[in-house]
Amino acid sequence: MTRPPDLFDRTLLDQRRARAARGPASATFLHEAAAAQVSERLNEVNKSFQDCAVIGPKAALWADELRSVPSVGTVATLSDTDLLDLEEGSLDLIVHGLALHWANDPVGQLVQMRRALRPDGLALAVLFGGQTLSELRRAMAEAETLCEGGLSPRVAPMGELRDLGGLLQRAGLALPVADSDTLTVSYQSALHLMQDLRAMGETNVMAARRKQFLRRTTLASAVEIYGRHFAEPGGSGRVIATFELVFLTGWAPSADQPQPLRPGSATARLADALGTVEQSGGEKAGG
Repeated sequence: MTRPPDLFDRTLLDQRRARAARGPASATFLHEAAAAQVSERLNEVNKSFQDCAVIGPKAALWADELRSVPSVGTVATLSDTDLLDLEEGSLDLIVHGLALHWANDPVGQLVQMRRALRPDGLALAVLFGGQTLSELRRAMAEAETLCEGGLSPRVAPMGELRDLGGLLQRAGLALPVADSDTLTVSYQSALHLMQDLRAMGETNVMAARRKQFLRRTTLASAVEIYGRHFAEPGGSGRVIATFELVFLTGWAPSADQPQPLRPGSATARLADALGTVEQSGGEKAGG
């Protein structure tokens, strides 16, 4: 079977991450926020995780955060390469830390995680969702259309919550749950946002990206459009940027997990639980 072309340029992604790693520590604030939320979620799980691993470009940062959770034991770190360095059936918890949105095969990454988990082990992935950088996407599209008469992929696409949740089932994970949290960040200008994205290693690495540098007139127009449409309330002169964090949670299948009941096997009536009178199919409720 022919493999589809890669959506992202992995070599360029590694280069830009390496460049970002030499930048200021403040560029890790999204990883810090996401890792803190994962820690909070793990604190609510009534289960111990003895052998754990974190995947991603800032895995060490995530590991430090997870080690503060009493139920978490040893935490290994590894890169989000196409082939993950995971031993089958060796772990109780695997966290994919804010990198799955750059995977050319996200289902493949989740499948590898499931195989590395022991029965009833937990897989938890955090990635950017479809609302991320919606303001920048709109401003760039409008500016490029105005100045150059066409569009090119300037901001990488992000999956929608419903579609991303389906990845868990495709990967064979049990009890799948997908939810999201939106962070609104304030910047002095759209240029400062772009500089921060560069420092994060989160700039566009699409294989089909336009290879030429962005024209100065197009950039200036995008900055102006951004400031006009997405100003921070209150007249501060600053702009806002949206980052949607999607949390994907699934468990390695186990015979001890809760199973859905067979249709028709209920032992109690819904009407009794709600304290109402059950209506037959051909009657209308009410008077």
